[in-house]
Amino acid sequence: MTKIDRRAMIAASGAALLLPSALGAQSLIGNRPAPFSWERLVAQAQQLTRTPFKETPAHPGAAKVDYIAQHEARFRDERTLWGDLPGDTGIRFFPLSQYSTQPVTIAIVDNGRATPLRYDADMFDAPAGNAVKALGPDAGFAGFRIMNAARDGDWLSFLGASYFRAPSPQKQFGLSARAIAINTSLGKEEFPRFTHFWLERTGEHGVTIYALLDGASITGAYRFVSSLGADGVHQDVTAALFPRRPIEELGLMAMTSMFWYDQANRGKGTDWRPEIHDSDILSIASADGTAHARPIINPPTPLVSAFAERDPRGFGLVQRDRDFDHYQDDGVYYDRRPTLWATPTRALGQGEVRLYSFPTDSEYTDNVVAYWTPEAAAVPGRRIDASYRVDWSAARAPASAASEQKVAIVENVWRGRGDEEGSDRLVVDFAGVADGAKPDIWTDISAGTMLKTAGYPVLGQPGLYRMVLDLRREGTGLTDIRAQLRLGGRAISEYLHYPVGP
Repeated sequence: MTKIDRRAMIAASGAALLLPSALGAQSLIGNRPAPFSWERLVAQAQQLTRTPFKETPAHPGAAKVDYIAQHEARFRDERTLWGDLPGDTGIRFFPLSQYSTQPVTIAIVDNGRATPLRYDADMFDAPAGNAVKALGPDAGFAGFRIMNAARDGDWLSFLGASYFRAPSPQKQFGLSARAIAINTSLGKEEFPRFTHFWLERTGEHGVTIYALLDGASITGAYRFVSSLGADGVHQDVTAALFPRRPIEELGLMAMTSMFWYDQANRGKGTDWRPEIHDSDILSIASADGTAHARPIINPPTPLVSAFAERDPRGFGLVQRDRDFDHYQDDGVYYDRRPTLWATPTRALGQGEVRLYSFPTDSEYTDNVVAYWTPEAAAVPGRRIDASYRVDWSAARAPASAASEQKVAIVENVWRGRGDEEGSDRLVVDFAGVADGAKPDIWTDISAGTMLKTAGYPVLGQPGLYRMVLDLRREGTGLTDIRAQLRLGGRAISEYLHYPVGP
């Protein structure tokens, strides 16, 4: 999926901006203000398609900035942009490093005019000989982060390619978002990157980020109206995209995560902790109100799951299991990882929600990506407009909320041996089934035979209903199981999609 080691890049950058802020950052501001507007940015992105793509050269000194150098180079509190203003809008900047070698330009927007920021190595307090200090006076930035009012953590950051991320309300980071994904599942992935940013303070708890995207296959203008609330980070995103050449697989509203194993997918060589993953379910809210749940697995080979939709209400990668006892991780707290949900605010038309994953044997590789692929071809001369909202939260069932009908959700999945020799057993717990309900179990299987189905309420666990499926797989590949609880012909649970493999 990716040649960019996003996790190493984030881990190394985490030490760079730690100190609280009290003063402004006027010494960062350049002296070349120019008119700026969203319309101008869109025109600039479109104009780029008329010129050959030119990759931004890597800074020659960036490769020397390793993890240790970044850890030692602390951002000076008095250089925080808007640090003298109240609220959650203090901005600090990332230096270039071996994880992010191509500089970006950053400007401040105020009253319709943009003033460039000037990079200065003295923004960082570092010991003599530190490689960050040796980058030079005009090295440029790698990215930026927005600090909370207490200045003890950030709530949004942009760093590398078109990646951005925000934490859960419990201040724990996990998965990331991407502005765009190109040919992700085709083995020839491209990474267009944000080359220019414009930052506009829009209140005590909000910053609007404008960004220019440039890549070999596409250019684009992005606007992220971002705010921090008690229930998480919210972003209203507008994009205008202009393909430079035909794109086989265009992924919009892309999100990237990690899944190593859970209780149903431990496999061999796992860690001592019971589960390790940033997200455990792909959730989709269809236009007809159906809520889909596709539990994520660590597949034996690269795997693409595609869900045909027309104007879906939303989709996202969910961290549903929020029980500390299921992880026992008191260092990085997988039970607190954010859920990321994308809600289109402009009709998407026909297309597919795709989930691409590949095998991993560690928690340091992002091996999962979900995105929307429109049916309409992405070709030169055709402008592509997108408008959507992304919410970073602790939500466990966003599809049910989006569908405006409460259904039972997939709470747990286990796998084991079935009663017959060579068969598999899939056990699924649904939470939220009404006491006394006697639902029917609907199932469908590909490449196999369903041998037995059973269902019953779990004694002493109100609202928990257990589905037990025994099946026999055909061949050596994955067998897709679909299942749902229904009552009187009406769905009362999520529509489960589960791939059972060797």
